[in-house]
Amino acid sequence: MAELIADPFRAARLVLHLRQEGITDDGVLKAMETIDRGAFVDGPGLDKLAFEDCVLPIPCGQIVPRPAVTGQLLQALQIRQVREARILLVGVGSGYTAALAAQLGADVFAMDRYRRLCDAARRRMLDLGLGNVAVRHGDGLFGWPERGPYDRILLTGAIEEVPDALLQQLAKGGVLIAPIQTAGAQHLLRVGVDGTQERLAIARPLPPLMDGASKAL
Repeated sequence: MAELIADPFRAARLVLHLRQEGITDDGVLKAMETIDRGAFVDGPGLDKLAFEDCVLPIPCGQIVPRPAVTGQLLQALQIRQVREARILLVGVGSGYTAALAAQLGADVFAMDRYRRLCDAARRRMLDLGLGNVAVRHGDGLFGWPERGPYDRILLTGAIEEVPDALLQQLAKGGVLIAPIQTAGAQHLLRVGVDGTQERLAIARPLPPLMDGASKAL
């Protein structure tokens, strides 16, 4: 099991804050206490903000979301309700969310439109000893059908409409979680493979998820 605890006191303080933000899943809280967010940023001094509830910048104009938002995304997935869950993660970013999902015991198949981020995420998974994460460069909005079907699909950026291509890659009983952007507001949408939908709150809005694979970065 990966363990990278830079500051146990600050990690415990973060968990208390997350509980106050409505994160009650003990598995999610334990993973976020164990995996140091500072290991997923490269900028000078950014690691000191790892246990603060703030956004951290990463290359390619992307971000590591606030821990409260990451916690809400993972809690909405209800990973531990599925034995040996297979998860498609659209938007690997720094790799932090993928590492947390892997720590929860899921097999994670993560995609990103930026090759630079994919390469960095692979290295971090090796450093953490997480062998249950695969990373692919490509347009995540089309999914990764060769490795499906998936028990859970998570989009880490906002979209206006859920692509049918992703819904078709859900396994029986599968669920997709996506931040949905509407006029002036954003919420989480939990969609079941059976067509059921549930709206959930999100602590802070997430940036839009762009389509296409970047050729420059």
